[in-house]
Amino acid sequence: MSELETLLSTTISDPLSLNNSIFICVTALCLGIVISLFYMLTHKEDGYETSFVTTLVVLPAIIAIIILLIGSNIARAFSLVAVFSLIRFRSAVNDLKDITYVLMTVCIGLTAGMGYIGYSIIFAVILCMALYLLDKTNYGKSKRKAILLRIVIPENLNYQKVFDDIFTTYTDSFALNKVKTSDLGSLVTLTYKINFKKDTNLKLFIDQIRQRNGNLDVTLTLNPLGKCN
Repeated sequence: MSELETLLSTTISDPLSLNNSIFICVTALCLGIVISLFYMLTHKEDGYETSFVTTLVVLPAIIAIIILLIGSNIARAFSLVAVFSLIRFRSAVNDLKDITYVLMTVCIGLTAGMGYIGYSIIFAVILCMALYLLDKTNYGKSKRKAILLRIVIPENLNYQKVFDDIFTTYTDSFALNKVKTSDLGSLVTLTYKINFKKDTNLKLFIDQIRQRNGNLDVTLTLNPLGKCN
C-alpha cells in the first residue's frame, strides 16, 4: 500500500483503541477551528454570533464521537436517532449560508469519526476554499438588496393594489409576499418585497404610506434574510 493510500485509509481498529479515539477527536476539533476561521473570514462585513462560531468548532468532534460510539451497532444507531429526534433548535437560522457551514461540519465530523482522517482534511480544505472563493468573488450576489416592507392596515381597507401608485413612484419593483390578520381580524399585516429607486426619500415614502393606512405601523426590514413573522 502506498503512503497516500495509507494516509487516506481508515484509522479505526476493532475494538477501537484509546489512542485512535483521542487522535480522531483532536483532529475533528482542529478541523472545526479551521472551518470557524473561514466562517469568520467570510462574515467580517455581515457580522456573526460567537455562539455559532463555537458550535462550528465543537460540532465535528461531537459528530465524530457519535460515529465512534455507534460503530456498526444497529441498536445504538436507532437509539441515538430516537434521542436526537427530541432535540429542537431554540432559534431559527437567519442566513442560509450558516446552514451550509453546519452541514459541512457534520460531513467532516462523520468522515473523521469513520476514521478517514486524510479524507476529512482534504474535504475540509476543498470546501473551505470553495466557500471563501465564492464569498470573495461575490458569486450570485445581486447588485441591489431587496427590502421587506410590513404595513398594517384596517380590515375595511382593500389591500389589493391600495399602495400600487406609491410603489410605482418610489420603487423599481415590488411584490406582495404575505397577508396576515391580527386582533381578531380587525387588522391586516401586508408584507412586500421591494427594490427602491436610487436616492429614494424614505421619509416621504413612509409618510405617504401612513396617510393611507391610517397612521398604523409601517416597518422596513433592511435584512430580507431575517425571519419574517
